[in-house]
Amino acid sequence: MKKSIRQLSAALIVCFCTVGSLFATNNNLNTNTMENENLNLTQEWDKVFPKSDKVNHSKVTFRNRYGITLAADMYIPKNAVGKLPAIAVSGPFGAVKEQSSGLYAQTMAERGFLTIAFDPSYTGESGGEPRYVASPDINTEDFCAAVDFLSTRDDVDPERIGIIGICGWGGMAINAAAIDTRIKATVTSTMYDMSRVNANGYFDSMDAEQRYELRKQLNAQRTIDAKNGSYALGGGVVDPLPDDAPWFVKDYHNYYKTERGYHKRSLNSNGGWNKTSALSFINMPLLAYSDEIRSAVLVIHGEKAHSRYFSEDAFKKLKGDNKELMIIPGASHVDLYDNRAGVIPYDKIEQFFRENLK
Repeated sequence: MKKSIRQLSAALIVCFCTVGSLFATNNNLNTNTMENENLNLTQEWDKVFPKSDKVNHSKVTFRNRYGITLAADMYIPKNAVGKLPAIAVSGPFGAVKEQSSGLYAQTMAERGFLTIAFDPSYTGESGGEPRYVASPDINTEDFCAAVDFLSTRDDVDPERIGIIGICGWGGMAINAAAIDTRIKATVTSTMYDMSRVNANGYFDSMDAEQRYELRKQLNAQRTIDAKNGSYALGGGVVDPLPDDAPWFVKDYHNYYKTERGYHKRSLNSNGGWNKTSALSFINMPLLAYSDEIRSAVLVIHGEKAHSRYFSEDAFKKLKGDNKELMIIPGASHVDLYDNRAGVIPYDKIEQFFRENLK
């Protein structure tokens, strides 16, 4: 009986896809192109970290499945020859490629990988309207689109592609690994599960009644935005800091609002996300199929991080002997953004990718 149901489901999928294709053909809709939109890309080095003399750097663009053109910094080891293993990097949530993701990408390129650090849809130098909105689906797709780009390069081995997701993009990375079998290895660093924190609050402190009230507030904001014809922003990291700010908020401030990590295009450094971005995360759990990931996953988190429970719980759901959790002694959430405390385990990350991108 179960086999029959599976066969029927498969047949229906094929039928719908075939009918859709015939309809598109009969109506001359089979000419969809994949042209990138023109983006205004900064050519100067405007990162919050110094430029390495061990890699070649360039700006690249690619298109995701929703037609949004993404901007990325590409780092290639100098004197590289042949087809290289490649890594796509993004995050943290509300950051840009000139911050943490670029540092990770450049460092891994120094170690022999071709890497890209990309701005997610609607943010940074990437395209997409309205600006400063997040989506569990589209932002997962951003990682898959990065794999599209890497897979089609002559200097990349398409069988040796991995991804790194930092903070909120750690959850997106795991979600991408669950759907994209081309991803052979995934690293998350100081991971947030954005669905969980939006739906349940920090430390799962929100109940159903509070969640309902949050929905009411967010939907009231939608009405306001519709009347105004513009989208209100939620504000970035609070500045100035109130005296009673939680220590992890002070940690964020010390990165995003100071010379250490401030960037003019970073949402967290400036006006923040579209206020209603939380709606889709509340309604769409990110990690529903993470237990079906067959490729290798390395989950890294700081011992002292307020967000540590996200990584530990995500790791518990992963299956197979190619999954690993690494807790960095004494490290906070933001310590893994820029390695100021020397705690990012680059040796371990390199070893992990070399073992799993063969």
